[in-house]
Amino acid sequence: MAHFSGHRQAAAEVPAHFKNLFTNGQLGGAEENNNNNNNPGNNNHNNNEQENRPDNDNNIGESEPACWIFGYGSLCWHPGFTYSKCITGYIRGYVRRFWQGNVTHRGCEKKPGRVATLVEDKEGITWGCAYRITGSTALEYLKQRECTLGGYATLDTKFFPRVASQDAPFSGEAVEVLVYVATPENIHWMGEAPVEELAKQIVTCRGPSGHNAEYLLRLALFMHEEIPGVRDEHLFELERLVLAELYSRGIPLSSVMGRNPDRIRRDSHEDIRRPPTFEFTSRVPDTKLRCLNI
Repeated sequence: MAHFSGHRQAAAEVPAHFKNLFTNGQLGGAEENNNNNNNPGNNNHNNNEQENRPDNDNNIGESEPACWIFGYGSLCWHPGFTYSKCITGYIRGYVRRFWQGNVTHRGCEKKPGRVATLVEDKEGITWGCAYRITGSTALEYLKQRECTLGGYATLDTKFFPRVASQDAPFSGEAVEVLVYVATPENIHWMGEAPVEELAKQIVTCRGPSGHNAEYLLRLALFMHEEIPGVRDEHLFELERLVLAELYSRGIPLSSVMGRNPDRIRRDSHEDIRRPPTFEFTSRVPDTKLRCLNI
């Protein structure tokens, strides 16, 4: 069973090397700049900066240091901050569980909602997406959203990109990311419960940011659309049960989903020029052959 081991607690604050990130600039910035310098035809670097959260004042500049943030819950479809790249992939050693309570976004004090956290499991893999951020504004925003209001702590781990190519930001190699995780020590922790009970609770909760069911269903939609073929049993079973519960209660799906979030351009490095490959070619084009009289 997934669990938190006593010897591996999430830190109460941002890890020291992340806290010092914006003075030394060693994480994430060098390989990104080298990649862009070696590819003069790449004009896609700033596309996401203009497309995603343009009203956020996270000052992005080529000379500023950067880091990566891993999202596995609402960050997958509603980051709320400016970023320069978004890459889908996974982390190891954790599984996603709806064991964290929420009273500020998807629930209230009398009826807390259920949101995702990560639980240690040495065989576990959790899929999501990593955002490259530059400057301190995004980290301050996330500290307020995830830690102060959400009850999450921080840890760092390795992120493995889904798409590996020579033009990927980290060349298909694992990169260190910052992750927000709720532990049993925080005041909003609700813990394990039968999925049927979780589904009923999710269907009956709503908060300032919207219905609790929207949080779950949009996260499941992210997995279906962005990472097809990957099974998340806990998430998908909750999705099935929540949809069934909404139907049995006569609650229209449109009444819980809210406004569609802004478009997120993920894995944009797939658009960058790459050498031709026949790896996924299912049929070789017809070719005319010419006989030579030798």
